[in-house]
Amino acid sequence: MTNELDAVRRTILPNGLVVITERMPQFRSVSVGIWVRTGSRSEPAEMNGVSHFIEHMVFKGTERRSCEEIAETLDSVGGMLDAFTTKEMVCFNAKVLDEHLPLAFDVLADMVLRPVFGEPEMEREKQVVLEEIKMDEDNPETLINEAFQQAFWEGHPLGQPILGTQETVERFERERVRDWFRRAYTPNEIVISAAGNVEHERLVELAAGSFGPVPSGKDGYRCAAPVPRAPVLVRHKRSLEQAHLCMGVPAFPVSDERRFAVALLNNVLGAGMSSRLFQNIRERQGLAYAVFSEISPYHDAGMLSVYAGTGADKVEQVVRSVIEEFRRLKREPVGPEELLRAKQQLKGSMTLSLESTGSRMGNRARQEIYFGRFYTIGDTFASIDRVTSEELQAVAGELFVPEKVALAALGPFNGFQPDRELLAC
Repeated sequence: MTNELDAVRRTILPNGLVVITERMPQFRSVSVGIWVRTGSRSEPAEMNGVSHFIEHMVFKGTERRSCEEIAETLDSVGGMLDAFTTKEMVCFNAKVLDEHLPLAFDVLADMVLRPVFGEPEMEREKQVVLEEIKMDEDNPETLINEAFQQAFWEGHPLGQPILGTQETVERFERERVRDWFRRAYTPNEIVISAAGNVEHERLVELAAGSFGPVPSGKDGYRCAAPVPRAPVLVRHKRSLEQAHLCMGVPAFPVSDERRFAVALLNNVLGAGMSSRLFQNIRERQGLAYAVFSEISPYHDAGMLSVYAGTGADKVEQVVRSVIEEFRRLKREPVGPEELLRAKQQLKGSMTLSLESTGSRMGNRARQEIYFGRFYTIGDTFASIDRVTSEELQAVAGELFVPEKVALAALGPFNGFQPDRELLAC
C-alpha cells in the first residue's frame, strides 16, 4: 500500500533554507510558495505593520523587473501570483502549469531577494495601506475583532494589527524598512514549498541557484510567549445598526497534543450550521444572523473565540446564551451521535480543504514550520477518532474558566454594562 508521505520530500540547503515538495502527477499545475517565518508578532511597536508593508513593496519592483513586468510575466502564461501576511509568517506564492515552474520561481525569488524599495513607490504604497486600514475600520466585525485581540493579548506583539496603524505606517522610512527586510528575509528563516506535478530535484536546483549564494543570517526575532488577559470592553458607536460581540478564552498552542480535542470542541460549539451556537442562538431564539466560533492557534499560545452580530437590545441575552453553552460543555458529556457528527464534519472539511495544489503546498509548509515533520491525512484522522467524550469535557473544563472569559462589544448601546458575573460559566 502506497504511503502518502512517499510523495513528500525535504532538503535543507547549507545556508539553512528548507525545500519541500509533494509530487501530485495527476495534476498539470504546480503551486509554489516562499514562506518567511516572520510575521506581525515579531515587530516592535514602533514598526508595527512593517511585515505587511514589505509584502506590498516587493511587488513594486526589483533590480531586474518593474512592477508591471512582475504582473505581466505570470499573466502571460496564465499563472496566478499572490501573497499574504499573518501574525507569524509571510507567504509569496504562485500557481502555474508545470512547464512554467522555472519562470514562476524566478519571479518569486527575484521579489524576495532583490526588491528595490524605491522612495516614490514607498510613499504611494503607504497611501494604499492606509486606505486598507480605513477599510477595516469601516467594517464593524473586523473592528471589534481587532479591539478584542489587542485587549486579549494586551502588552504583547501578538495583539498588534497585522496592517499596523496609521501612525506607524506613516512613519516608515526607507532605511528602517530595508533593515527589517534584510534581517527577516534570510535563508535560514525561509521555507520553499511546492505541490503538484513537480520534481523535487528540479526545485532544489532552482532554489540552490537563487538562494544558495545567500549567507544565512541571525535567527529571527522571537518574542516571549504572551500572557492572555480577560478584558471586558464595551465601545459605543451610535452610527451602527447592529451590535457586534467577541467572546473568548485562552486555548492551546498549535502543536499541543490536545489540539484535536479543541478542534472537535469548536465544531460542537460553533463551527457549522449544526453547531450548538447556531442552532440555539440563530435557529431557536432568532437572536443573530451571524454567530460562530473559531480557533486561533499560534506556536506558543492560542485562543478560542465566539463572534455574534445582534441587536443592541439583545446583547445581554446573546452573551448569556453563549455562556450557557460554555457551561453545558463543562457539565455534560457530548453524546455519541453529536461527537460522531463533529468528527465526520472535521474530517470532511479537512479533506475538502486539501483538494488543490495550493492547499497542499500550504499544508506542508505549515507542518514544517510548526511541527518540523509531516503528517498523513490518515494520521490526522486517527488522532481525531481517538478523542473521547470524556476528553472533550476535560478540555472544556480547562478552557471555560470564569475568570478567563473575555468580552468585547461594539454597537449603539444604551446602558449595556457587563460585569464578570455575567461571564461566569
